[in-house]
Amino acid sequence: MITKVIPIGNSKGIRIPNNILKQMNIDNQLEMIINHDNDEIILKPVHKTREGWADAFKKMNVNAHDELIIDDSIDLSDWEW
Repeated sequence: MITKVIPIGNSKGIRIPNNILKQMNIDNQLEMIINHDNDEIILKPVHKTREGWADAFKKMNVNAHDELIIDDSIDLSDWEW
């Protein structure tokens, strides 16, 4: 995709079509990676750490898939663990 660089105050910017922002789940922030070796600017969506985990855990509980993986009888502070 080719887009124009446009003036925005004392800066310049690009317009990203709304349908692309929706497809990439981009809301308010982007990560900008500048690669000087290849003359590239890479834009990546920023996702919050553990985003969606609460819903996933609820679904696991409903489906009875939330059993412990490590037996409670194991002493996790034991040096051999």
